[in-house]
Amino acid sequence: MRKKILFITGSINQTSQMHQISQHLDSEYDCWFSQVFTDSPVLKALMKHTSLAEGTVLTGQFRAKSENYLKTHDLQVDYGAEKNTYDLVVYCSDMLMAKKFRNTKTIWVQEGMIDKRRLLTGIVKSAGLPPYFTGDTSLNGSTNVCDIYCTASEGYKEFFAKNGTDKSKLIVTGIPNYDNHFQHIINDFPFRDYVMVATSDMRETYKFENRPAFIRKAVKIAAGRRLLFKLHPNERFDRAEAEIRKHAPAGTMVYQNGNTSHMIANCCELITQYSTVVYTGIALGKPVHSYFDIDELRRLAPIQNGGASAGNIAQICRGYVEFDGTGKDFLRDFQFHRESAEVPALQYA
Repeated sequence: MRKKILFITGSINQTSQMHQISQHLDSEYDCWFSQVFTDSPVLKALMKHTSLAEGTVLTGQFRAKSENYLKTHDLQVDYGAEKNTYDLVVYCSDMLMAKKFRNTKTIWVQEGMIDKRRLLTGIVKSAGLPPYFTGDTSLNGSTNVCDIYCTASEGYKEFFAKNGTDKSKLIVTGIPNYDNHFQHIINDFPFRDYVMVATSDMRETYKFENRPAFIRKAVKIAAGRRLLFKLHPNERFDRAEAEIRKHAPAGTMVYQNGNTSHMIANCCELITQYSTVVYTGIALGKPVHSYFDIDELRRLAPIQNGGASAGNIAQICRGYVEFDGTGKDFLRDFQFHRESAEVPALQYA
């Protein structure tokens, strides 16, 4: 029988990344998928009796979108790992891990940007509380509970090591969806030379945001240039569009759907909040704005390897699932060969 690998999914971005990794493995292994789940009685009660989990990947629209993706691509689903026993579990978050996998080999894959550490982050960490008590992703990748951690860049490797994960566990692989931005330069999006604004779903995930003030700031940065707003897919479109129409100039473009990377490739300047797409702008040489420090973002930016990241991560999955021993022993002996396709020269100033 083929060994079984379970990929834990979350947001659509996380789900598509897991799918890409599995495509390098599904001819050799029996690959299954499950939306992130919990075996905590407290969290189960909150999910059943309150709406507090609706803004998380545990339930609601987030779970529905990911499971629809899995169904559309005809992937094998085992929600909660009820059907099989697995030889390897590949996580997109180490903030919520089921007890049933305590003796199973585990690999963590970075999705993208990590939320800013706040006062609450430090309190949760120092008090030894479950990391999801932060209410954000500020501790994702920093819990040190998985056997191996696949990171986007050397900058993020140092970031996670500084914040709690054993450096010997961290391998720079690059991350799917953010490792080949140059492919977006040639596209069929019909507009160019606008100032683009990529919003975040803070309000939908129970965080405070003064959206009118943010829109007015974007208008000021644009300084008369045409604006294009690309809304986060989880946002309430009607509310967000009404705010933009009220506070932005006539002629401002608003998109709920569409290829965000193509829009960024065609813009002359990019304004973001907490969105990972700022890394697309950085890779393509765009002037960028973010709630994060820009110099820090440039240091953390995912490596560009021509789309080789999924294969890099699959190489580690393949090696570890076949290894007869602990993660520590595997990492001591494993020779990682990071693949990198040819990346074209940057064409932007």
